[in-house]
Amino acid sequence: MNSLFKKRESSFLIQLIALSVLLFGIHTYLNFHFAKDVILFFPLWHIYVFHVITVFIIYTLINYRDSIGKTEVFNAFVLGMLLKMILTIVFLLPWILSKPDQKGYDLANFFIPYFIFLAFEVYSVTRIIQKK
Repeated sequence: MNSLFKKRESSFLIQLIALSVLLFGIHTYLNFHFAKDVILFFPLWHIYVFHVITVFIIYTLINYRDSIGKTEVFNAFVLGMLLKMILTIVFLLPWILSKPDQKGYDLANFFIPYFIFLAFEVYSVTRIIQKK
């Protein structure tokens, strides 16, 4: 493997884990104090594991394509986002099919971290593209 690939990958992984731990802590704290009586369909750790894995896979794909000299990383990014949307639907499908009583809490618990992780992912991929 390319040393640039390894350097960017390890840096990104450290940042992703730090972001995940920080967000998970804040999210757990807020749920404990403001929604402790609410029974959630998905445990928070399931949601965060899903987000970390999807963000890491997409970033690794783009980082790899860039490190081997492919210049069209934007196409890979768009394809990764499409795959992420499909995986999101598959992940949420049991919740959707169960016809939940409380839709707001479960949606917020999934999509607020989703958009934060998406912003982090876009920022990280943009840094790869801009360095050219």
